[in-house]
Amino acid sequence: MTRVTYGLAVADFKDRVRRPAYLVTLAAAVALGYVAVPDSGARWVIMQLGDYRGVYNSAYVGTATALACGLWISLGGFYVVRDSVGRDSRSGVGQLLAATPVRAWAYLAGKFLSNLMVLASMVGVLALTALVMQLVRGEDMSVDPVALWQPFLLLAVPLVSLAAAVALLFEALPLLRAGLGNILWFCIWVVLAVGGQGPGLPLGGIGVNGVAVSMYEDMLAQQVEMDDGAFSLGLTYLDEPLRVFDWHGFAPGPGYVLARSAFVGIAVVVALLPALWFHRFDPARVRHAAGRTQEDPAAVAAPASGYVEEVVYRDEAARSAAGRRGSALAILKTPPRPGRVLPRLWGGELRILLQGVSTWWWWGAGVWVLLGVCSPLPGATRLMLPVSWLWPILIWSRLGTQRYEHGVAGILGAYPSTYRRVVAEWAAGATLTAVVGLGPLVRLVVDGDGTGGACWAAGVVFVPSLALALGTLSRTHRLFQAVYLPLWYTVANGLPVFDFMGAIRIEGQPAGLPPTVVLAVAVMLVAVVFLVGAMRRLSRD
Repeated sequence: MTRVTYGLAVADFKDRVRRPAYLVTLAAAVALGYVAVPDSGARWVIMQLGDYRGVYNSAYVGTATALACGLWISLGGFYVVRDSVGRDSRSGVGQLLAATPVRAWAYLAGKFLSNLMVLASMVGVLALTALVMQLVRGEDMSVDPVALWQPFLLLAVPLVSLAAAVALLFEALPLLRAGLGNILWFCIWVVLAVGGQGPGLPLGGIGVNGVAVSMYEDMLAQQVEMDDGAFSLGLTYLDEPLRVFDWHGFAPGPGYVLARSAFVGIAVVVALLPALWFHRFDPARVRHAAGRTQEDPAAVAAPASGYVEEVVYRDEAARSAAGRRGSALAILKTPPRPGRVLPRLWGGELRILLQGVSTWWWWGAGVWVLLGVCSPLPGATRLMLPVSWLWPILIWSRLGTQRYEHGVAGILGAYPSTYRRVVAEWAAGATLTAVVGLGPLVRLVVDGDGTGGACWAAGVVFVPSLALALGTLSRTHRLFQAVYLPLWYTVANGLPVFDFMGAIRIEGQPAGLPPTVVLAVAVMLVAVVFLVGAMRRLSRD
């Protein structure tokens, strides 16, 4: 590794850790450590074998936390480290690098190392959290540092290194640079998390099978009777608390260690692969569309002194290496009649939200609506409603972010009556949510299912509230995608504890969160939007 590569990695890492989002991410890592080692009477578990879990000793706590760390940080951490190359392009750092003799592979190596340092710092926080959780739970107070922290090196680090590498690879591929890459990584992650646990996989999969075999052998040696010997990894809801047995830990052999090291080596190759085509911000290697402009999602409406003003974003150049620098054109419109400001704002925000949506997307949405209407009630809610409320994820993620991404937040923030603009933006998101979920609603109405209809309505309120709150807090579309995809997956996977849409049913009745709880959470999320907006306006004054 060259000194330049190391310097780029350290500088980029220092820039990231100064951001408030990094502290939020570390706090989430601590919360994950708590979830991985729940109280003995809790109704959820991360790692189990049949109806048993290990005593909370160093081996079990370290392994369970490391597996949770590797799986969930490789998912959420991917979205955290995304956009490092794009940030250099927008900030002008890329243009400075283009004038230096830094090679493409050295730049990519520095970015990969920076990504890995960010994710490894989260792994380190979880490793310390595991020690605290073992002492707090108090089932076994003797601490074995090797048994506690070895799983983080063998299980968590290879997975997060792959996430760091794929994040960099996707940034170098134009088709996967934006939201499509975020969704594709979630699909890849699901395949790894579920399919990578079996025996006989190349490089041992994600390394879980050796842990499962070790636990099974310990249970046989202790003559523990098992009704079901299936190994389960992931957040699982329990009807009854698990029984416990004493697991002495997993002793990896040389082949296992070599396979985990090869996993990291593959990540390095993936990270450096874009050096074959990466232009290193050199304008001579970037295609320019001279004399052409593109309209970004078109208009943002806001009332000012009784009038309606629309701000139209335009690119000064197509998508050059210099990044996107939007210019704003304010067009004064005819004063609306009293009482019509909010409807016109809603119409403007809806046009912005749907700007650029392709025809095939609308055809797909229409197919889901039609299938939802034709399906019987159990299928309409259990299958078609989750599918319908995944389809617009890239559009929902625009809520709360577009004014920052297009550089007009300062202009819009100076207008009076900003609260009405926020309400109109939320209403546009709720309208989209209701339209794409219309098919299952028709089935609920036809069957006279009032409870299901209430759950559906609560979901219509909740989804845009979540998107708007996360977009306002992070100023980027990635956070909503990172949060909503796992939340949606728990519902699609049949976990009722997070079911906000009423898709999961027991004896014909929704088994998820009550509509009142979902609505209360949605109201709190909208309150966060208003609070953050007020604090930012005060900071500017």
